[in-house]
Amino acid sequence: MFDLQPKNLKNELIQLIPLQETDFEELYAIASDPLVWEQHPNKLRYQREVFQNYFEGAMLSKGAFLIRDTKTNEAVGSSRFYDFNEKENSILIGYTFIGRKFWGNGYNKALKKIMLDYAFQEVNKVYFHIGAHNIRSQKAIEKIGAIKVDEFEVEYYGEEAKLNFVYLIQKN
Repeated sequence: MFDLQPKNLKNELIQLIPLQETDFEELYAIASDPLVWEQHPNKLRYQREVFQNYFEGAMLSKGAFLIRDTKTNEAVGSSRFYDFNEKENSILIGYTFIGRKFWGNGYNKALKKIMLDYAFQEVNKVYFHIGAHNIRSQKAIEKIGAIKVDEFEVEYYGEEAKLNFVYLIQKN
C-alpha cells in the first residue's frame, strides 16, 4: 500500500514534513497573499475562512505536507499525495502552493523531484490536476516532462467543481 505521508522526504533545498494542525498559522501566513492564488481555480483561498476549508481537507487527506527550507527552516508552502489507485498503479500529486518569495528559485522543481522520486518507488504513473487557467503551473509541470492527457471538473473539498487539466508523468 502506498504511504501517502512518509517521513524523511528531503533534499538539499527542502524537506517535506507531514502536515499537523499546529501548522495552520504558519501556512496561512504564506497563503494569505492573494497573488499566490491569482491563477488558481479558487482565487479566494487567501481569505482565512476559505483557506481554513483547504487546510481541513489537507488534514483529512492524510497525505499533506508542510514544505520547509532545509537551511532556514522557513515554511515554503504545502503539497500532498492523494487518490492512490492500486488497480492503475497511480497516484496524484497536487494541492500545491508555494510562497512568492520562493518562486523562480528551484523550490517547485525540487518539490516535484522529491515527490516523484518517492512515488516512482511504488507506482508507474503520477497524475496532476491543474486549473484550466493556471498557466504558470501548467508551464512548470510541462517543463519537468508532464503531458496533458485530459480535462475534467474537479470538486475540491468543500468547494464547487472547477475545470482542471490532467497531466501525467510515467515512470522512466
